[in-house]
Amino acid sequence: MEVSQLTWITNFIWGIADDVLRDLYVRGKYRDVILPMTVIRRLDAVLEPTKRAVLDLKASLDKAGIVHQDAALRQAAGQAFYNTSPFTLRDLKARASRQQLEADFRAYLDGFSPNVQEIIDNFEFRNQIPRLTKADALGTLIEKFLDPSINLSPYPVLDSAGSVRLPGLDNHAMGTIFEELVRRFNEENNEEAGEHWTPRDAVRLMARLIFEPIADQIESGTYLLYDGACGTGGMLTVAEETLLQLAKERGKQVSMHLFGQEINAETYAICKSDLLLKGEGEAADNIVGGPEHSTLSNDAFPGREFDFMLSNPPYGKSWKSDLERMGGKSGIKDPRFVVQHRGEELSLITRSSDGQMLFLVNMLSKMKHDTPLGSRIAEVHNGSSLFTGDAGQGESNIRRWIIENDWLEAIVALPLNMFYNTGIATYVWVLTNRKPEHRKGRVQLIDATQWYKPLRKNLGKKNCELSEEDIRRVLDTFLKFEETEQSKIFPNAAFGYWKVTVERPLRLKGIDPERTYTPKEIKALRETAERAEDAPPVIKKIHKPGTAPDPLRGLFEMVIAGKPRVVEYEPDKELRDSEQIPFLECQACHQPGYLPSPEDQRTAIEAFLRREVLPYVPDAWYDPASVKVGYEINFNRYFYKPKALRPLEEIRADLLTVEREAEGLLAEILGGQTR
Repeated sequence: MEVSQLTWITNFIWGIADDVLRDLYVRGKYRDVILPMTVIRRLDAVLEPTKRAVLDLKASLDKAGIVHQDAALRQAAGQAFYNTSPFTLRDLKARASRQQLEADFRAYLDGFSPNVQEIIDNFEFRNQIPRLTKADALGTLIEKFLDPSINLSPYPVLDSAGSVRLPGLDNHAMGTIFEELVRRFNEENNEEAGEHWTPRDAVRLMARLIFEPIADQIESGTYLLYDGACGTGGMLTVAEETLLQLAKERGKQVSMHLFGQEINAETYAICKSDLLLKGEGEAADNIVGGPEHSTLSNDAFPGREFDFMLSNPPYGKSWKSDLERMGGKSGIKDPRFVVQHRGEELSLITRSSDGQMLFLVNMLSKMKHDTPLGSRIAEVHNGSSLFTGDAGQGESNIRRWIIENDWLEAIVALPLNMFYNTGIATYVWVLTNRKPEHRKGRVQLIDATQWYKPLRKNLGKKNCELSEEDIRRVLDTFLKFEETEQSKIFPNAAFGYWKVTVERPLRLKGIDPERTYTPKEIKALRETAERAEDAPPVIKKIHKPGTAPDPLRGLFEMVIAGKPRVVEYEPDKELRDSEQIPFLECQACHQPGYLPSPEDQRTAIEAFLRREVLPYVPDAWYDPASVKVGYEINFNRYFYKPKALRPLEEIRADLLTVEREAEGLLAEILGGQTR
């Protein structure tokens, strides 16, 4: 079907809203009626030819007392859905009274199969019926959707001579119309659009970052695709189209199974509708959602593994209620979020105010580990995922777990103002558990912030888009894997650091410098004695003779009663400091994929302290038990370009000009006073 015809049908349906709903609803609420009605009319048209067969089968199943009828009725309808009410929409058009129409329309909706019921319920469409009936708009609405000038059926409309007057609308074309309506409604409501709607250009980039690097390794067969925050399903369908196209170009036959989970009722209904309208009934059954289906606390696919995953999780959104449902921070035992890593238990639980990184962890828990391609993942995040969370906290632990497992291939910084309701910086993370040899142990950072095309008219905050050339540029940069101004490559260890607590002794005036003090005495001294830089340090422990001194670890040598002894000082909490010591202090860590050993850790920390701390505070030491491992990706630091300073001559000339102007003003003022 021609694009112009699809646009015409979309415009026609869009126009129904203005014709019928203008005085009943504010513009932003038109979608509550138009989207479910579009779905219902399409399903109604598809079911028309088998309506009689379904009703006959229903009657005989009821007569035989058979309870589980769903599979048989789907078969009779020849579709993944059916309607067992005695009506079609055409039958309802002729109802004389409003009351009769309302009752029959409700009976008609009640006749749909359970999967369609779920869509109607999540659209909360039945709540609209009293308002439409009261305004006498329900009949007009049905009539408009049955208008003879549009054909929402898959079957052609013939004229009296038997020629095609209106071609049939196949599933793909119907899906295109529905997606276009959803896009327009989202852009009308651009305040909330970004919550459920990732711009198509960003989705196309993500899909191609997943598939293009392994396009030549794709074999004929079945692949599973998953999105844990699937919204209206756009990522899944664009990814499916992308893979089918790449496979076709290489002469491979692939089929896709789509899986998704979505908490928002309306967007879940849209996603499920879209798949049903495209004739993907089985895929529609694999989309799970509604307010009780949070991906974090109620995973719909535990134990399932997927070949490809992509997602745009909510940013900065509290997941406190999920946390409570899962047993609170200390009670969570979910194996997705508490993992074994390098011999220790690692908690990947983030702050309750922002759960975006947990969606990434959820996807990583669903990777395939025993297939040649493993799994490939693309997820879009805001900047906080790069650096929030201190060493040992959930966010840092997630970065550590990902990078130390060598799953992170690249992070791409997108242009600002790419999304509908936010101007913030966004980044696409690309991950896989099957890195090619030349990428092993390395991470690529790509700065694509300047690669975009301005939009003629803003869509909410979105003022630019990625053109095909921009997407190609990002992909080429990714695939070439070379150092350029926009592409930086680092060994994994470049993002790791040790957070070390540095102590200094408590020094108090008037104390005995050669005796130990008990914790109780020290507590009293802190309140009464005066602290001073030149006062003696307070001893908290004297070690047995023969103990080796190790001042960097707090074991100091001093003379007590004329004999050399090793002592520990009481630390001064007010002078306590911490240092972030990069893994790259360890020379071996410059090799891709190398992880520092305990010995590397000790050597690197001590070399750093000797160089950077002891020259300024010779009495400092560190506590090896306090060392925590952290990871952060300071994107801006790697791509920061300092502004060139102006030449001195230019600055001097400016200063002289200002000076001359000032003298002139002064002369004017003084001259004015003497006149």
